[in-house]
Amino acid sequence: MTTVNSMRVLVVDDEPDAAEALTLLLKPGGFDVRVAATGDTARSVVTAWRPHVVLLDLMLPDVDGLDLLRDFRAAAPDTQVVMVTGYGSVPKVVEAMNGGAFGFIEKPIDTMLLLAVLDKASEKLALAAENRRLRSALHDHATLDDMVARSDKMKQLFTLVRKVAPSDASVLILGEHGTGKELVASALHQNSKRARGPFIKINCAAIPSELIESELFGHKRGSFTGALADRPGVLELADGGSLLLDEIGEMPAALQAKLLRVLQEREFTPVGSTRPIKSDFRLICATNVNLDAALADKTLRQDLYFRINTFTLSIPALRERTTDIPLLAQYFLEKYAARHQREVTGIHPDAMRVLQRHRWPGNVRELEHVLERAVIVTTEAQVQAADLPTALRDAEPDPDHGDGIPAHHTLEEIERMAILRTLERTHWNKRAAATILGVYRPTLYSKLKKHNLLTRPVPAGAPTS
Repeated sequence: MTTVNSMRVLVVDDEPDAAEALTLLLKPGGFDVRVAATGDTARSVVTAWRPHVVLLDLMLPDVDGLDLLRDFRAAAPDTQVVMVTGYGSVPKVVEAMNGGAFGFIEKPIDTMLLLAVLDKASEKLALAAENRRLRSALHDHATLDDMVARSDKMKQLFTLVRKVAPSDASVLILGEHGTGKELVASALHQNSKRARGPFIKINCAAIPSELIESELFGHKRGSFTGALADRPGVLELADGGSLLLDEIGEMPAALQAKLLRVLQEREFTPVGSTRPIKSDFRLICATNVNLDAALADKTLRQDLYFRINTFTLSIPALRERTTDIPLLAQYFLEKYAARHQREVTGIHPDAMRVLQRHRWPGNVRELEHVLERAVIVTTEAQVQAADLPTALRDAEPDPDHGDGIPAHHTLEEIERMAILRTLERTHWNKRAAATILGVYRPTLYSKLKKHNLLTRPVPAGAPTS
């Protein structure tokens, strides 16, 4: 059974023998225990000492335990209150739980049950601390319009976007599906001198080749079957603003030549028309294709490539910036909890570990969909690992994280290796390690002592002087 060193526990009981018995039980386990025999004393201790857990007797001489529970919840909402009574009844249990009690134990107290409840309370406290840290991180990170990030790679990208946005230079955005190419393009537009103009988007891969010319240049009525009225193209609609040609590598080669002339002359002729139209727009292109391969096999014209990439922005895949996953996950959780009106406030450490070990082939878009689904299906205040798709939970761990469970080892050896790996990943930051492992920090220190890891081991062969 896990115990929590330095966990502050307040015993509120007017029976000296019962209070002393609980004190003698908990102190050897490393718990910091104080006793209050009355409601007034208990209120003072809770306000001044801020215990992690209160073991509260329902029957007190000066106040009803349920009234005191409500006072504690108002004064110290993070303190976990466990109701203790020798006069248990179903109505009292229901009222206590509805009033915010963490748990309910009847006298005589079962030692193992009490320690199990305290262990669960420590997990909840650690989770609450982690959720506060994540919410705080949402106010301590790099932002760019609708994007958030903590990783150095994304911070550098945000800096580049802000530098190039005020110019009219053509920009080519590179990145895998789901990395946020459209968001970067939108940020370029919103931070440019054209921000009040239109931002027009077209996905070249989503339009049949026989229709894409009409979508770009527009057409006159009767110019082809189905052209029942004049229709402006996106080049005309983008006048005074910005045009995003997404998946530019999928544009037919013949049309690439026509687009090149438009970029050189800044005018075009709609399908079925003889009158050219001028348009002043800033061009932004995006693609997920391998440019070297596209240029080699001539699916992308070299002269067009040189025209559209005055400035190139590369968005890293999510697996290359795993430090952004907790921040993004919390961001999406809050977004969809509000949208779907769900009382979901955080992510359990077990669920976060599943998110962090996944390879995310769909990148940020995949993570967003996973969090929206989890917010909808969860029945808890925190997203649980069971709320995540089975494919994520059952996936092999990412080898880059070293989270695989080694074979032929005892549980104690596996625990030591898991702690050591986590410490190495966090550069021996014990607070960060406790957060990743999902344990209360005193619990981690207890395990560090048990496994002789209070100080960093000296590598074999290293000088010891």
